[in-house]
Amino acid sequence: MFGTRSEREVKKLMPLVERIEALDGEYAALTDEELRGKTEQFRARYAGGEDLDSLLPEAFAAAREASWRVLGMKPFRVQLIGGIVLHQGRIAEMKTGEGKTLVAVLPAYLNAITGEGVHIVTVNDYLARRDSEWMGKVHRFMGLKVGLIVHGLTGAQRREAYAADITYGTNNEMGFDYLRDNMALYKKDMVQRGHSFAIVDEVDSILIDEARTPLIISGQGDESTDLYRRADDFVSGLRRLVVASVDEKQEEAEDLDADYIVDEKARTATLTSRGVAKAEAAFGLENLADMENSTLSHHLNQAIKAHGVMRQDIDYVLKHGEIIIVDEFTGRLMLGRRYSQGLHQAIEAKEHVDVQKENKTLATITFQNYFRLYHKLSGMTGTALTEQEEFQTIYALDIMEIPTNRPVIRMDHNDVVFKNETGKNRAILDQICACHEKGQPVLVGTISIEKSENLSALLKKRGVPHNVLNAKYHEREAEIVAQAGKLGAVTIATNMAGRGTDIMLGGNPEFLARGDLKKAGYDDQVILEATGYAETEDEAVLEARRMFRDRLAEHKSVTAAEAEKVRQAGGLFILGTERHDSRRIDNQLRGRAGRQGDPGESRFYLALTDDVMRLYGSERLMGIFEGLGVEEDMPIEHKMLTNALAQAQKTVESRHFQARKSTLEFDDVMNV
Repeated sequence: MFGTRSEREVKKLMPLVERIEALDGEYAALTDEELRGKTEQFRARYAGGEDLDSLLPEAFAAAREASWRVLGMKPFRVQLIGGIVLHQGRIAEMKTGEGKTLVAVLPAYLNAITGEGVHIVTVNDYLARRDSEWMGKVHRFMGLKVGLIVHGLTGAQRREAYAADITYGTNNEMGFDYLRDNMALYKKDMVQRGHSFAIVDEVDSILIDEARTPLIISGQGDESTDLYRRADDFVSGLRRLVVASVDEKQEEAEDLDADYIVDEKARTATLTSRGVAKAEAAFGLENLADMENSTLSHHLNQAIKAHGVMRQDIDYVLKHGEIIIVDEFTGRLMLGRRYSQGLHQAIEAKEHVDVQKENKTLATITFQNYFRLYHKLSGMTGTALTEQEEFQTIYALDIMEIPTNRPVIRMDHNDVVFKNETGKNRAILDQICACHEKGQPVLVGTISIEKSENLSALLKKRGVPHNVLNAKYHEREAEIVAQAGKLGAVTIATNMAGRGTDIMLGGNPEFLARGDLKKAGYDDQVILEATGYAETEDEAVLEARRMFRDRLAEHKSVTAAEAEKVRQAGGLFILGTERHDSRRIDNQLRGRAGRQGDPGESRFYLALTDDVMRLYGSERLMGIFEGLGVEEDMPIEHKMLTNALAQAQKTVESRHFQARKSTLEFDDVMNV
């Protein structure tokens, strides 16, 4: 009757939005120079005692006009509302394709007036770089300095980036910089200059998913012993038993035909009494549990975990003789990160690559505590309401649902459940072929590199042309995602495609035009300057800029015609091949389709043998399937199944919430 809390709050902001829009004509009449001069005027007024809230309507109007002149985009009403919510230090929940990236420009410009620095935090280097170039054009036009923090910069480059008015960067890099600053001996060696205001893009991913593992800086420890190799040789010859979850009886049982048990739910591996006896015989010990054998015992435990729990192409990949961790939430490679407590060395021994030196922890902080350093914190995402309680209790952050610019007309079909993997895969392939034949583009979401490659192999057999996007091919990520909306395109992706990249129906004309420059032999730096806004005298850049504008116009007319055909075919079809641990990540995938009022469809195909169903679903479901005598190719759609699934996902989410809470409680003790 009274509308939701978000609707009431949005209503309160409307007079402010109207004041910003009323200034439109006045600001449109200014010359570029006069518009740029506004920044100094705002700074002078702030220094003279005016607060940011009273400057907000004019500063937003100035940034809005600048983004129209520079990018050809003028923030809609809903984007202005989002901008105000961010300035107030809240979370703005905005659906995919509503232009979150542009929203951040407004509060960032307003808060940069204080001169204390604004940090815009994104989930990966690619997005940080893209946004700092793309949205940075607006800030540079208004006379602000823009910095970028990504992997592989020197201390001096980092110091300069943090000294800028607005700094784009990733959560990992900023957190590590803070830890390194804490270890610096002299003030001049520090790179950050305080934590005033942060806007966190994909706030649920950074403050919730990533927050389960603390950031750790480690120094070189002792030389790696040859114990890792010996432990690995021993474990390679053992017999393992894999169960969904271990009960006490199994561990104690003498007659168990296994040397160690792997518990999939808890992701642990433990030696059975038979395994312990074998270890004592192999290493010539009286009792493995004795205090003096604790080092060996630890090495054996890590070796069985490396063999039993950690899987290649799911948890890690092998690249150029190195073990590189794959981020379980985004499917990206985490370069330079290592598992702690000797697990990384155990995996190196298992895969027969060089075992690196051991590490010891020098400094550590959780993401929760890093982000609580900021005087004002805000964030935006497409999916936050499911985690409202956590944002409230840990960060005291309020969530506001921002209405969409145009109504969402995407059709979300019910999940289809199959008895096993074979039946499910057959149905998935049939669906992809059916869409491909009528020209409807398909984005297939998988949960691991291994699964994406298996599906790709099956599609090849059927002769369907497609692109694969996973951590092994991440160099071409932007280009693959940009063209995933072309007529008849089929794209198989891990969670990487879930965030931050807009899939335009008919393809992305700007990427095509950039590709033309690359084919013409221009290097990346020239392309960057040619597609940017910076003024230049350089002939090569000017030449490239002319070519870029011509090609862009050509591609725009082609993609516009193609987009119409794609709309006729039903828009982008999102096909999920498995449910994820968290409902939010499924919603992120769904949200790739149906942006800005476009048509689209989404459907998840599941099997009872999928991890989430198998580990957290109920025994009863399996019983029902058996009792009904369901064939493997027979799809089942039922309310009860969908509910059981949602329940299973809630169980996993609450387990993860508890894990994060305890990580934080440990960290609070360390702080004291």
